[in-house]
Amino acid sequence: MHPTVQAGAPRPPHAPPGWGTPGGVPQHPAAPQHPAPPHPAGPPHPGAPQHPSSGPPHPSSGQHPSSGPQHPSSGPPHPGVAQQPASGQHAAAPRHPSAAPPRADLTGHVPLPPVSAPLAPPVEHGAGTGAATLAVLLIGPAGAGKTTVARHWAQRRRVPTAHISLDDVREWVCSGFADPQSGWNEHSEAQYRLARRTCGFAARNFLANGISCIVDDAVFPDRPVVGLGGWKRHVGPGLLPVVLLPGLEIVLERNAERSGNRRLSDEEVAAIHGRMAGWYGSGLPIIDNSTYDVETTARVLDDVLARAIASPPTW
Repeated sequence: MHPTVQAGAPRPPHAPPGWGTPGGVPQHPAAPQHPAPPHPAGPPHPGAPQHPSSGPPHPSSGQHPSSGPQHPSSGPPHPGVAQQPASGQHAAAPRHPSAAPPRADLTGHVPLPPVSAPLAPPVEHGAGTGAATLAVLLIGPAGAGKTTVARHWAQRRRVPTAHISLDDVREWVCSGFADPQSGWNEHSEAQYRLARRTCGFAARNFLANGISCIVDDAVFPDRPVVGLGGWKRHVGPGLLPVVLLPGLEIVLERNAERSGNRRLSDEEVAAIHGRMAGWYGSGLPIIDNSTYDVETTARVLDDVLARAIASPPTW
């Protein structure tokens, strides 16, 4: 009858009597004798961890593997178990995960270098709007001079200011361009609508980078949802609208000096001017530049905007 063998250890062939029992492992004569543990030998307590010996048995020692699992002294660390550094080595500092990089800004913000000097001569009529970052909507009929005045005002400010011309953006369309001389139709309506949205996106992009902007457009007071309300949605509630409305004779004279598809018929110019008269009584600031040149009109515009910054109009 063979002695009982502990579970987990294979029985070698021709095992001598007493193999597998405490103290029954035959020792090779040349193997060094290790001192007995301070506690009496006995079966391990159920659930108690098995500690390995001081090292793996030497091939010449004649020792057999023990019945418990062998844990190598070196190898991959067990998850959740702190590893002690070896003698003469310093423990490495714990590595903390680095902070996640900030999410890219989706508003189109582009860092720009600071401006140390004015890019253009300052305006001649006092402080005016100064270095304020603002968005302006210059409204007027065809021939009011709003594109020329807007460009001049933007060039003479002390701080970077962009001029966004609705007609210039609309004329990006080459093939299939809806010529205003052909009359108003669904194609011209769609192209104006697309151009306004494009200008509004450009204005928000400039403002996000600290650059003021001025947009010029012929906005009609009898179409608030498409006109003024649309610009308010495209650019934002801080938009400052100003109406440029000279007399009908001046508008007809300036329109006659135009060329290409920007020149309209006298009947259409008169109809547009008549609809623009609805801005009187709206609460928006109106500039009658019938007797002003471009420089004077730009100065008056800057004064009007300075007052609008201090007391924004209700619209």
